[in-house]
Amino acid sequence: MADPYKTLGVSKTATAEEIRSAYRKLAKETHPDLNPGNAEAERRFKEISAANDILGDPEKRKRFDAGEIDESGAEKPERRYYRDYAEADPNMRYGGRATSGGAGDAFDADDLFADLFRSRGARFREPPSDVHYTLPVDFLDAVNGARKTVGMPDGKTLDIEIPAGIREGQTLRLKGQGRAGSEGAAPGDAYVDIHVLPHPEFRRDGNDIRSEVPISLGEALNGGSVRVDTVDGPVDVKVPKRAKTGTILRLRNKGVRRDKSGARGDHLIELVVVPPENPDDELAAFMADWEAKHPQNPRQKRGDRS
Repeated sequence: MADPYKTLGVSKTATAEEIRSAYRKLAKETHPDLNPGNAEAERRFKEISAANDILGDPEKRKRFDAGEIDESGAEKPERRYYRDYAEADPNMRYGGRATSGGAGDAFDADDLFADLFRSRGARFREPPSDVHYTLPVDFLDAVNGARKTVGMPDGKTLDIEIPAGIREGQTLRLKGQGRAGSEGAAPGDAYVDIHVLPHPEFRRDGNDIRSEVPISLGEALNGGSVRVDTVDGPVDVKVPKRAKTGTILRLRNKGVRRDKSGARGDHLIELVVVPPENPDDELAAFMADWEAKHPQNPRQKRGDRS
């Protein structure tokens, strides 16, 4: 397994925030939900998650830097060298217990193995730890809220409540859903970073939703009723007479929930006037005659009087 610092592309002096930022960026790029059928992306995502599991946990990072655990989080075997024994007390060399005479000079195997197992148990005691995930969320689920059952990279399945109005980059804390420690220690927490997927029509602007709606030249001139999509479903809106491209229609309380009281932002619809797809000679002649009687230069509004 690769060095977690190299996997996340950070230096060994990186701050916790730099590590977290690097993880979130890489996780978004390689998440299996965003790369369906891409085995390499899935492998890379697991590698990134494993690296973050080490470096994202201050205690594990400290132990990794000290050489106590390896890249997978497993304990490294304690190594002893001849020098360790050579420099030890003469009566304690090579691991034996000795006293200065008589039966006390005998090798005490029971004590040796008792000490050995006590030492091994202390080294392999695993503390609980937090885990970090990135979860892609559909735009409408982020706006309206949803409940999701999702499979995490470590194989665990979690039921996650997506609160209405959640934003890109927010983090959900799932208490007690992290990794458990040894000897019955309570598990840590799971932190789920939210990545809101883009929508083909809507974009979020604070607590407002914005979208564009094309209208015909006739609808722009004469007004009328047109059907538009909102985050709550389609509704009919009234287009005022003489509407222009850029005219904004406001649908109140059709945006994102502001707070727990249920108050919401608005949906702002920008009208876009679309010229006829297949203008014929009759329409061209009519417009030429009309413009001759009603001369105008729309470029003057932008300071171009040519």
